[in-house]
Amino acid sequence: MENLKATMHQLVLDLLIPEKREEALVELSRNRENFPELAPILWYSVGTIAALLQEIVEVYPLLVPPTLNVMTSNKVCNVLALFQCLASHTDTRASFLSAHIPLFLYPFLNTLSNSRPYEYLKLTSLGVIGALVKADDPEVINFLIHTEIIPLCLRIMDRGSELSKTVATFIIQKILYDENGLNYLCQTFDRLHTICSVLNNMVELIKEQPSQRLLKHIVRCFMRISEHTKGKDFLKKYIPAAFKEGTLVTEENTKRWVSSIMNNLGMALP
Repeated sequence: MENLKATMHQLVLDLLIPEKREEALVELSRNRENFPELAPILWYSVGTIAALLQEIVEVYPLLVPPTLNVMTSNKVCNVLALFQCLASHTDTRASFLSAHIPLFLYPFLNTLSNSRPYEYLKLTSLGVIGALVKADDPEVINFLIHTEIIPLCLRIMDRGSELSKTVATFIIQKILYDENGLNYLCQTFDRLHTICSVLNNMVELIKEQPSQRLLKHIVRCFMRISEHTKGKDFLKKYIPAAFKEGTLVTEENTKRWVSSIMNNLGMALP
């Protein structure tokens, strides 16, 4: 363990040396789960976060027009893996938010290309936001709802790959399960209409391309909306027809959630 600790400390120092940075990123990313102290060391080492942000910002010109290659994408994904480590750790999460570092990832979520280098960036960036919302911390949700994360996630849910849709839907689900997040998303007709339209479109697509994993998160979003007064009234008109028919869902827990939604709306399943 002491050898690993010494190695990780040295790798963090190597991040400050441009010639050694790429190899250090690979090794730190590979070993981050074996070394729980990594996040505080990264955060409190002078110059380290600036060096990581430099790697992020340098990629922006490659986003439009899309000229990013797999090698560069992998390098940035290793940086994002370390950001996920910071987002997950109780000692660094609040500082990570206070520094507004998640905002640096939004250009990656805003890319329209679904080619492999961009999909890697998108998924790994979503992973950082996913790590933040997993904490069930109201401060995280309060931060996120005042940024562009909701429209960015909704666009990915509408147009992304199955995996990126799944992570983006999970993020929206976690926002909905926070009281402030639920009230924010159900506050206006436009917000309710936008989110429910995207969720309805996803249900229609799942009829053609089944994914019980993705459907589970979609159903959880609908269930939470059905627990809000405005959301309940809205869903009475906009609930997916597939839920009324009771034919789309096969997994038992998801079936129970659909049943709860219909009960909340005062509708009986066939």
